[in-house]
Amino acid sequence: MTPLASLLSLALIAVAATAAEAPAPKTPAPTTPSTPGKPGQDAPAARPTGAAASGPAAAMTPPPGADEPKPYDKVITADAKTQDGLFKIHTIKSKLYFEIPKAMLDQQLLMVATAMAVPTGTDHIGREINEDVVRFVLKGNKVLFQTVSHAYVSDPGRAIAPAVQGSQRDTILASYPVEAFAKDGSPVIEVSKLFTTEVGDFSARQVVRGTGLDSSRSFVDSSKAFPGSLRVDAVQTYGLMPAFNMPTIPGMPPQPAPPARSGSVNVAYNIVKLPEQPMMPRLMDDRVGFFNISRVDYGSDEHESKRERLITRWRLEKKDPTAAVSEPVKPVVWYIDSATPANIVPYVKKGVEQWNVAFEAAGFKNAIQARPFPTKEEDPEFDPADVRYSIIRWVPSPVANAYGPHLSDPRTGEILNANIVMYHNIMQLQRDWYVTQVGAVDPRAQKLPLPDDLMGDLVAYVVTHEVGHSLGFPHNMKSSSLYPVEKLRDPKWLKEMSHVATLMDYSRFNYLVQPEDKVDPALLIPKIGPYDIFATKWGYMPVPGAKTPEAERTVLNAMVREQDSKPWLRFSTPKGEGDLGENTEAVGDADAVTATTLGTKNLKRIVKMLPGMTLKDAREDKALEELYGATWGQWNRELGHVVAVVGSYSTQNKHGDQPGAIFTPTPKDKQVRAVKFLSEQLLATPTWILDPLITERLRPSAPGTMLLNSQRNVLRGLLDRSRMARMQNQEAAGGDKAYRTDELLADLRAGVFTELSSGAKIQPARRNLQRVYLELLGERVNAAGSSAGDDSKALVRSELGELRGLLAAKAGAAGDRVQRAHLAALADYAGKVLDPKMADNSSAGASPVIIRTGMDEQTCWPTGD
Repeated sequence: MTPLASLLSLALIAVAATAAEAPAPKTPAPTTPSTPGKPGQDAPAARPTGAAASGPAAAMTPPPGADEPKPYDKVITADAKTQDGLFKIHTIKSKLYFEIPKAMLDQQLLMVATAMAVPTGTDHIGREINEDVVRFVLKGNKVLFQTVSHAYVSDPGRAIAPAVQGSQRDTILASYPVEAFAKDGSPVIEVSKLFTTEVGDFSARQVVRGTGLDSSRSFVDSSKAFPGSLRVDAVQTYGLMPAFNMPTIPGMPPQPAPPARSGSVNVAYNIVKLPEQPMMPRLMDDRVGFFNISRVDYGSDEHESKRERLITRWRLEKKDPTAAVSEPVKPVVWYIDSATPANIVPYVKKGVEQWNVAFEAAGFKNAIQARPFPTKEEDPEFDPADVRYSIIRWVPSPVANAYGPHLSDPRTGEILNANIVMYHNIMQLQRDWYVTQVGAVDPRAQKLPLPDDLMGDLVAYVVTHEVGHSLGFPHNMKSSSLYPVEKLRDPKWLKEMSHVATLMDYSRFNYLVQPEDKVDPALLIPKIGPYDIFATKWGYMPVPGAKTPEAERTVLNAMVREQDSKPWLRFSTPKGEGDLGENTEAVGDADAVTATTLGTKNLKRIVKMLPGMTLKDAREDKALEELYGATWGQWNRELGHVVAVVGSYSTQNKHGDQPGAIFTPTPKDKQVRAVKFLSEQLLATPTWILDPLITERLRPSAPGTMLLNSQRNVLRGLLDRSRMARMQNQEAAGGDKAYRTDELLADLRAGVFTELSSGAKIQPARRNLQRVYLELLGERVNAAGSSAGDDSKALVRSELGELRGLLAAKAGAAGDRVQRAHLAALADYAGKVLDPKMADNSSAGASPVIIRTGMDEQTCWPTGD
């Protein structure tokens, strides 16, 4: 060690010793309200963010002398405010105590953390943070707080069972000294830090995008005990990332660091007793759509471990097991948030109870119900904080969305609670969709604002969809794509079957219907469809005589085989890469070209309507801009359905006893037709959507940007590497019957560079299109990654080489200076892309602005992602 290093080491040791001897700074204790459920008192003065950051270690460190329990009355004093329920909860000033009944020690409990109030602009109310199975274990004079895994299972009677149990050791998240024992031996522990520090995965850090929890500004706000659960509400304050970091600029003095930022979040922790008698589970069949829980079974007779999945569903049992249709012993009830606008409440109830038609097919009458919050006289026990009650919450948020999660028993899949979240601005999204999709055929949508009864029906549709999630149903984009397109304008078909086979599709309103079809506007909105009835019956129908999940298989498998003759009863194919029917926001995607042709006809009518609908005296142009943008968005989605035809397959998920192929390539003529449609409708400048009465009200660059973004997205989709890989696979299997990549590139050249053969003048919008197309070809040529097994990169390179020669020749013959410069620049760009020395820079400036329309399972209605 060098002398300098030795000196530094001694200095560090001295500093550490001084710090160890220094008294710890005193932190004023946060206060909590004396009455549970009241607003919190002022928090103590804040110190710098992160100064008191705490985590699991803080929760697990016992105070001096904590190993010796005290007399009960010395801990739970006369000052204690006590609630009796699943546990006894004692509140003494700022401290929270659990008195855990001996019978509840070692018992598996479900713990759920939910964000109930968030900083402005951060996530949303009702966001679930985490759920996990936990238990409290008494170990001497300590209580261990553990998580419990159900990932692996085995028949307890098999020799492997102890090893299976040992392979998933419960994790100890925290340890709490027993402060006292009650007379009956129940341990009393102080648990405040369980809710004011970051313990396990129950942290709100991701919700607020925080850097660390400051325990000095975090406290238990309230607590409630219920017979089968308890709830603790905590206020947690996090340090946040700086809003903006000033970059360091050479030659300039360093800029001061941005001020520290903080954010507080209210987190509700529910601890729920799991059912004493577990429900008999139902085994998952991936041909029918259900959310599910999975586990690995090491106790089967197969020669390998078996992944076993159980569907999530409510426990419905008939009052009269002998009746074909009976009321349930316990119906599924949602309570409608008192914050819901009064005129919307009847429609929320209507949306919930639409599911009863499906449950009647499963043998249950009035199984699904909705009620307003009861008064104290009607139900003195009701409390929306009690996890026994499922709530439809109306959230004040500018986000246009809604979602419907649920909590389930990890042992059986039984759904225990489902709180649906409705964002206030879901109404604005419904307005935009309804106007742009069916405004041409429903006179009610040709004037703003939409009438209350129409908006009520639109909200009811959203509620029905979200209730579907809360009943256990995931999205199903597949089944509706198997409806015959010609039937979707037939009033008789629409009345009986709807225009979608399932309300769990992302298929909104029937944009195929034309004014001359004279369809009742009530038939334009989706309703419970045949797939919904089929899936509800499959998942909820009791199977007489079946005492085990295995005993149900024969009956349930026979039901699934109905999909063979009724294709609209099918669910998404798990291995459905490139599936023609897995489109979001699609009506009639069995024939996307025909559907988009009809949809475009209606959009042309709607564009003409927009100025008269939106340009009102003394009103700004906001509604015009929103609805015009929504019109572009709708057209982009419909064009995307046509793109999906290229390199696609039709699929049917099949199990071993079903003959035939799972994947069938889309015929070549349909793929060629799709590319031709895109060339004629989008690549040839669509002047109809650039209506001067609208574009003159916009920023000058906006119309051209919207057009170029749409063209870029379509071309990028067609040139996608995975799409071309599927085309190569189709060629390998079908030879000349397949639509090949080189044929696609030839068709795109004809659509993008029409003027090269016609001799027409290349207009500004077309020049932009041609530049973008070459940039996208350049991206493909110089994309990272191996080209083994991929013909497309070589074919794209060849296409660029041919285009370079053609463009250079045309540039030399062009008489117009602008045309000559444009063509020469394109030829030069193609040459640079093909030059290996220029590969790193050849795609500069090619980054697109992409309009996304994809969805996820958590949030059903986003417009941006």
